[in-house]
Amino acid sequence: MVNWILGDLFKKDYGHQGSIKALWEMRWMFPCRRAVYPFHDGKYEDFEPIFEKLIAEDINDPYSDAYTSAFLPAAESLVKQAGEAESTDRELAIQLYKRANAVFRLSRFPYIGTPLKEQVFESQKEAYLRGAKLWDVPLTEVVIPHQHAGEGDGKEIPLYLRIPPTASKESPCPVVLLVTGLDGHRPDNTERTEEHLKRGWATVICDIPGTTVDCPALKTDPLSPDRLFSSILEWIASQEQFNPHKVIAWGLSAGGYYTIRLAHTHASSLAGSVGHGAGTHHYIGREWLEQVGRHEYPFGLERAYCMKYGYSDFEEMKEKCQKTFSLVETGIVNMKSTRLLLINGVLDGCMPVEDSMLLMEYGSPKEARFIQGRAHMGYPEANSVVYPWMEQVMSTAI
Repeated sequence: MVNWILGDLFKKDYGHQGSIKALWEMRWMFPCRRAVYPFHDGKYEDFEPIFEKLIAEDINDPYSDAYTSAFLPAAESLVKQAGEAESTDRELAIQLYKRANAVFRLSRFPYIGTPLKEQVFESQKEAYLRGAKLWDVPLTEVVIPHQHAGEGDGKEIPLYLRIPPTASKESPCPVVLLVTGLDGHRPDNTERTEEHLKRGWATVICDIPGTTVDCPALKTDPLSPDRLFSSILEWIASQEQFNPHKVIAWGLSAGGYYTIRLAHTHASSLAGSVGHGAGTHHYIGREWLEQVGRHEYPFGLERAYCMKYGYSDFEEMKEKCQKTFSLVETGIVNMKSTRLLLINGVLDGCMPVEDSMLLMEYGSPKEARFIQGRAHMGYPEANSVVYPWMEQVMSTAI
């Protein structure tokens, strides 16, 4: 039994599970007013009437069509307004598409696990790309071949790209490979791409196995990510406008598992890697899984996790997942790694900070910063640690 840093919080019920009213009033109204995760790019005025409707109609199951549908009139109205504004007010159109993107995001939360949520995700991507083509530095989609695809993998990898206009064969730019999470996907990272552009870096964004139709990696195969990232990193190295010696992978939440894995399996292809709010071992162990549904995540993770990893039920996952996917159980952590930054909040109830600390016992030396008093991801302080670290790595990589 682990002596969890969370202490009494480990078995605490945070009080919002199963109640959209409690979730909105206790945990989501505050970030919504400030347009921060998961409401980034959005406006409170778009969401308040939606949650009033959900509360009034007692719609508490996020996987229900009733929940998903409640967001669609607002999202579709914003898309319509944006389309009408494109020819007369480009900046207004950009903002309206971003707002639509945010509403679609919450509609398909927390996992794209129903036919309606699959449709909503397609609508989200369409709205996002329509707006992104209007930006001063556009974001675009490219579909590359999965050169290393194995049995059960798809043959193509859709990526989002945002490239500084100064990048060229004569002046190739550094690259951040942004690896998304369980509920945040390719259209959900505008602010990060802006920060990368300010520093002269390109952004390549991919989704992770088991989350969206856009990731071709076989979700039940623990080795499929290695094939996926071999294809992506080789493609990056082949692009003349990119500097293959200055590539950093940054994994967000569930994506952090993959960038920590990458730091070991593809060390020679990376200047550095960031495991941000990452799980590595304990997060898929029975003891943690039996409590995680009561912690800060907005909805129970049981259903989403089973669908992501391909288990028939949560009991099967608790029995098998750690043995199959743990970076400790599978020996990945014993390999030599590239420079690796581990960052999280000390009070993370989604991915235990112990999963980052554990890596100090294996393989190459690591770098780490854990934010006292903060929950999952260590916000708001975390990015002020990540960006300077990345700047230093990019400036010294040869």
